[in-house]
This record gives sequence, structure tokens and C-alpha cells, in this order.
Amino acid sequence: MVKSILSIALFGLSAGVVKAQDTLLVQGTTPALYISHVVKKGENFYSLSRAYGVPPKEIAAANKITMDQGLQLGHMLHIPLTASNFSQKADASGTPVYHKVTEKETLYRVSVNHNKVPLDNIRQWNNFQGDGLKKDGYIIVGYLKGGSGATASAPAPAPRKEVVKNEPKEQAPPAEPATPPATEAPRKEVKKETEARPVTDAPETAPAPAPKPAAPVVANGDFEKLYEQQTSGGKKATTEKGPGTWFKSNAVGKYYALHNSAARGTIIKVTNPLNGKAIYAKVLDVIPQMKSNAGLIVKLSDGAMQALGTTDARFYCELSYDN
Repeated sequence: MVKSILSIALFGLSAGVVKAQDTLLVQGTTPALYISHVVKKGENFYSLSRAYGVPPKEIAAANKITMDQGLQLGHMLHIPLTASNFSQKADASGTPVYHKVTEKETLYRVSVNHNKVPLDNIRQWNNFQGDGLKKDGYIIVGYLKGGSGATASAPAPAPRKEVVKNEPKEQAPPAEPATPPATEAPRKEVKKETEARPVTDAPETAPAPAPKPAAPVVANGDFEKLYEQQTSGGKKATTEKGPGTWFKSNAVGKYYALHNSAARGTIIKVTNPLNGKAIYAKVLDVIPQMKSNAGLIVKLSDGAMQALGTTDARFYCELSYDN
């Protein structure tokens, strides 16, 4: 019953949300790199030009159509990544463009296929050392520069590591489980869970205050202790990597999650691999099955956004939990 109510509510709240902040995935190889864009109502060559910072004629040429033909609703376009709208400098900023790692792919091969971007730049953007890559992982290979007068369908440029207050566009009214998990024996924990119960009618609730930059891991109170108990200090932890996003919640000081395989009450450790920050979130329910949630491995309450040090509505993360 709870799943049905949650799914209906999420669908209603998400139906009008423009997926402007979806993860941008680079396609093609040097020198013909591009990203894909599905034409939406009211868009034309000029609005896409402003949004993606590339001349209208270049968009038309890349898709082998003429300006006179116009755009067809729902048509998949190739948006060229050129020197005018795509930066791969060490200090680049804007919207990150990701590459999905294939089997046996090396960092050197990624560099060659993406304009021979310096290896040190890739390591710096993704906060790792060495050349080892994992299949199906996501790594940043450059940044999409912001266009002037970008439309709703374009990625909104944001500084790569700046933490700002940003209200997520999706809302979800998950209900706190009536019965706490077996590991929550202490009385105090049960009381705190009741006080931190997410509500469904607070659309303008501000995210929880961000943790101090000097602390890369947010202890998150008793959730961290429960995680250690459930995973036997991390020895029994299952790991998972992929994209995640947010839902609206008024919980303060604690974070909640939607996950498809972890049981209700499971504590998940969520890590941002770009800066090493992590939080502990309690699973409330599964991720609703809808188009906007395709490919997601987790949805977190919006209070975790600042704690993880990201302003992207869709982001890459690493999970660890007892399964």
C-alpha cells in the first residue's frame, strides 16, 4: 500500500519536471564528439543554440538537416561538442560531461578518444590517482560551457565544486516505516526516528545545513552506528556505483533513501567519489518505476545534497550497504 501511494505521488510531482540536469554522456570519438538531446515542445534551432553554446547551422549540419526543415517533436538530435562550447582545460567549469567506461578500457584510451585530453586533467576532475578504471564507471572528460539565455532543456552551468543552496525539482513524500529495524533496539533511536519523519506537504522546506568542509564524512548520528552494526564494520558490505538523484524532505540532521534492493531500515553509506564526502541514509522504500527514474541506483532526501558537496540534480555516487 505504501509503495502504491508513494509511486502515485512521485509520478504526479515528477510529470512536469524538465530533465535539464540529467547526466550528460559524451558519445562518438575525436573529432566528432557530441551529446544527445530530445526535442521538446517550443524548441527550435536558435533556442538550442543559446542553450548549448553552438551555432544553429552547426546543429543542423551535425544532424544532416536544413534550417528550413525545422525540428520534429521527440526527435533525437546530436549536439556537437566543439571548442566553442566544450572545455577540457584543467580549470574548466560548467556542466560536467561524463564518459561511461567500457570493458578493459584504459585511461590512456579514454584520453585519445576524447580530444587527447591530458591524463592529469581527468585525474583531477575525478579525484583519483593512477590509471585504473572500472567497467560501467562514469568519469568526467570535460565541461559544457554555459550558453547565454539557455532554455529549460539545456544543462544549467554550475561551478564544479561550489556548494550552494539549490532546491531539487523532484518531490517525493516517502512515509517513515511504522516498525523500526531489529538493530534499532535503544529507545532513544526510536524516538528520534519519529521526530525525523518526512512529510508530504512542505514544498518549500530548506535543505539541512551543510557540514563543515573540513569533515569529509558526515557521521549522521546513530545511522553511522547502525551501518557499522549491519555490515559488521564494513566486512559484509555490498557495493554499488551509478547515478542518483534527490527527493524533497523536511528531515533535519538525518538522511533518507529510496533503493530497489536494500530492505527497509537498511542504512546505506553514500559516497561522492569526486570529493570523498559521504553520508549515511536510511532506506524508506523502493524507487518508483517511471521514466524519469530509469537507470538510477538511489534517490536521497534533499538534505544530503549539501552534505555530499554537489549541486547537480543527477550525480554519480558509490553505495555501500548490507544486502
